[in-house]
Amino acid sequence: MTGSITLPFWVVAVVSALAFWAVLDRILMPGARWFLHRRLNRVIEEVNVRLELQIPAFQQTRRRVLIDRLRHDPQVMKAIEAEAEASGTPREVLSRQVHRYAREIVPSFNAWAYFRVGYYLARRTVQLLYRVRLGFSDDEALARIEPGASVVFVMNHRSNMDYVMVAYMAAHRSALSYAVGEWAQVWPLRTLVRSLGAYFVRRGSGSRLYRLVLARYVQAATAGGVVQAVYPEGGLSRDGRLRKPKVGLIGYMVSSFDPEGARDVVFVPVGINYDRVLEDRMLVRQPVHGEPRRSRLRVLVTALRFAAHNASLIIRRRWYRFGYACVNFATPVSMREYTKDREIDFRALGPEARHAAVERLGGELLQAVAAAIPVLPVSLVASVFVDSESEVLDLLEIKRRTQTLIDRLEQRGAYVHMPRADRDYAVTVGTRMLALRHFVTETEGLYRANEGERDMLRYYANAIEHFLRDASAG
Repeated sequence: MTGSITLPFWVVAVVSALAFWAVLDRILMPGARWFLHRRLNRVIEEVNVRLELQIPAFQQTRRRVLIDRLRHDPQVMKAIEAEAEASGTPREVLSRQVHRYAREIVPSFNAWAYFRVGYYLARRTVQLLYRVRLGFSDDEALARIEPGASVVFVMNHRSNMDYVMVAYMAAHRSALSYAVGEWAQVWPLRTLVRSLGAYFVRRGSGSRLYRLVLARYVQAATAGGVVQAVYPEGGLSRDGRLRKPKVGLIGYMVSSFDPEGARDVVFVPVGINYDRVLEDRMLVRQPVHGEPRRSRLRVLVTALRFAAHNASLIIRRRWYRFGYACVNFATPVSMREYTKDREIDFRALGPEARHAAVERLGGELLQAVAAAIPVLPVSLVASVFVDSESEVLDLLEIKRRTQTLIDRLEQRGAYVHMPRADRDYAVTVGTRMLALRHFVTETEGLYRANEGERDMLRYYANAIEHFLRDASAG
């Protein structure tokens, strides 16, 4: 009984590895999952108490469950059958393809990552870079949104900072689920973005099967009450003006909407503006037709050079924040009321009629977004210099013209943000920022538009140009 048994080393190693795996799989991993799940539930319970729009059960569902639901969705299964018969591709191949699409699209929302990490980073970032202001918010109308409604924030897209800005400004309302492009499909950004509730969208995909999988996910999220945020322009504005709406995602959301159903869909127009857009030069000075696009390495080098320059200014105590950033929340648009007033049911329309109806809806929403865009000091003063051609102006004349412009804008119902409630100070701030960036040149108290920066001046003036264009048209 006390004899020893000699075993080969490889046997001992294999047995030890199996024992370790058993302990890890049966004891340590379940315990860790239980601990993390408990903390996650505690965070959800805590934030749901203070959120105006609570985190729905759909967003708390495991990612693997959502992927399986999407793979076995009846419409998706029917599309697989039709594609297999039409193209001769084996059903197993198409099913694996759908699985890849679902894994690519479906997020893995983590409330702890969103409210503990994401919100902290968003708050610190926007407060470091900008003087952040909430312009106006139709709180009475927002309070009248039906409990359990699926809320969609519809915004203009001026900067990639929009994601961070609106998430920060809407943090007391709910967690937002964004549609993000393929630019975020880079490790480790992909994992972080997914944990914050964002879902990935391929721009311009020609695959009908992919579009159906995406549509079914968006419809399931909308039916599940997930609070979403969309940019109807589809991409960043390159000239400062609003782009024509691309209503693909909005179409997915409303195409299966039941006006008599239990859950309303409510679109909230949001207007955003900045005194300085971080990527403004990159957007304005895009390659002309036939010119090769800048490589990712060159873009990265440019970004690092920009960060290093600003870091050196901070060290030398010569750094200023990038002016004001302002967000407005306009009156919500209830789809229950919208369809009732127009006597339409998107589900009953044919493809062409539905497309036309969605286009009208998208146009109306973008008009509401345009009306909500705040007017900031840099846009004001830039508009003055764009109109001045090559005139030389002193500060008093700049203030006079800006005051006239403010009166015109306010008559058109635009929200003009006045720092310190002082028009003179707003003009001083806007002029100083344009001079610091060399968009205007100053000589002995006289200012003139820098001819080499005309495009940049127009970019910032175009942010509010639609108010003035409407005024001239009227």
